[in-house]
Amino acid sequence: MAEESFTVANNTAANRFEVKIGDAVAFADYKVLASGILFSHTEVPSALGGRGIAKALVRAGLKYARDHDLKVMPVCPFFANYIAEHPEEHDILHPDYRTALGL
Repeated sequence: MAEESFTVANNTAANRFEVKIGDAVAFADYKVLASGILFSHTEVPSALGGRGIAKALVRAGLKYARDHDLKVMPVCPFFANYIAEHPEEHDILHPDYRTALGL
């Protein structure tokens, strides 16, 4: 089966990264603060599950943080787990969140 292609867009008006397929929208909410970027919630509708969309949303958010020199505050458990499992992302983790992730 061919891998489905989708695009992650930064919807700055809604403060979230999004993937739209048909009528379904997957998203990762964020808020840019003076101290960094806080990722609060990620949601993928069941109709879009199993396609790697949540990981693509996280990677887009982390790339945005890196490109804008923002420290990441992963309140969203999916973001936190992804960062904990990817040491190459630890350098952009906000210091206040290192202990919570066991780092």
